[in-house]
Amino acid sequence: LLVSKDLGKHLLEVEDLLQKHGLLEADISAQTERVQALNAAALKFSELEGYQPCDPQIICNRVNHVQTCLEELGELAGKRRKELEESRQLWAFFQEMEEAEAWIREKEQILASKTCGRDLSSVLTLTNKHKSMLGELGSRRALLHQTMKRGEQILAKKCFSPSGIQEKMREVCLRWKKLEEVTGLHQQRLQEALNFFQFSAETDDLVAWLQDTYRIVSSDDFGHDDYSTQALLRKHRAVVEEVEKHRAAVLALRKQLALLAPEHRQGVDVQIRVVEVEQLYGEVAEVAVLRQQWLQDALAVYRMFSEVHACEVWVDEKEQWLERMEVPEELDEVEVVQHRFESLDQEMNSVMGRILDVNQVVQQLVDGGHPSSEEVRSCQDHLNSRWNRVVELVERKKGQLSSVLKIQNYLLEC
Repeated sequence: LLVSKDLGKHLLEVEDLLQKHGLLEADISAQTERVQALNAAALKFSELEGYQPCDPQIICNRVNHVQTCLEELGELAGKRRKELEESRQLWAFFQEMEEAEAWIREKEQILASKTCGRDLSSVLTLTNKHKSMLGELGSRRALLHQTMKRGEQILAKKCFSPSGIQEKMREVCLRWKKLEEVTGLHQQRLQEALNFFQFSAETDDLVAWLQDTYRIVSSDDFGHDDYSTQALLRKHRAVVEEVEKHRAAVLALRKQLALLAPEHRQGVDVQIRVVEVEQLYGEVAEVAVLRQQWLQDALAVYRMFSEVHACEVWVDEKEQWLERMEVPEELDEVEVVQHRFESLDQEMNSVMGRILDVNQVVQQLVDGGHPSSEEVRSCQDHLNSRWNRVVELVERKKGQLSSVLKIQNYLLEC
């Protein structure tokens, strides 16, 4: 049993042989105690004085022979255990290498069947799974490194033929290297897909924002008075600032597109999408400028109407006063009226300046093609006509007052 050359053909068989060898070693250990007891008893016969049933030398030779056989048996058992343990190391090495190959094949199949996702959510899910697999790859790399180290130790002992061990190590190393290359390529494809779908998502968000902003800047609500139009103008200026802030994002689309993988950036759909975003941004910016001008024009109209109203209130007041006023015949009263006209001249100069401003604003609105040009022009004409009437009344009253003063002066001279 101890000189058997059967060292097992796989790990389970070696384990079974080791278990049997352990039983044999236990039996040898038990027999060792028995042999030592028998040898001790036999040696007593070699030490007898007087009658000796057997030659003491024969007894000693016999004891030495049995002891030598027992020692040889122990040496054979130790040698057999060493060989079996080395065989176990060898087959454990092959089994670990086979497990590593099986794991590599499994991961190769997974990587071969994996897609890169259809949208941002699926790509993120696949990326997280790939990160988990990279963790497994790291752990398996450490185990494989330990197994390779044990293979080198087996080769260093030169107990077995090195060809099978070296071939297995070379084969697994090549497959592992290929797996790492495939893993790296898949990670690169995932990153490229992630970049593309992030680009698409950001582009979609930008398009949605531009569409919402276009609805805002293309509104036909210009307010109904000075206050509401000013509020709309303030809001619109804030929108214009946001449009300007998004200019950089739109201009960066081309650079971001150039950084995508060729299979993504060369797609017709994505290139058309970028052009659509640029065109939409141009329309939003253009309409925003027009709406700001329209709001400013509307504000100018409402302020003009307010100014016209103020001027007409003054005109109404002075027109009624002039129509009711009777030129007095007494000199004292004439001088009082004359002082009033002097104050009136100062007021008229001030109001005339305001009316000139109104006329200038009206002319700017008309020249700019304002949609309310006819209404504005009509309002201007009405104000100017009333102003001219007041001027005529003032001149007439001044003429009457001048005639009265001449008569009074003539009478005083007489």
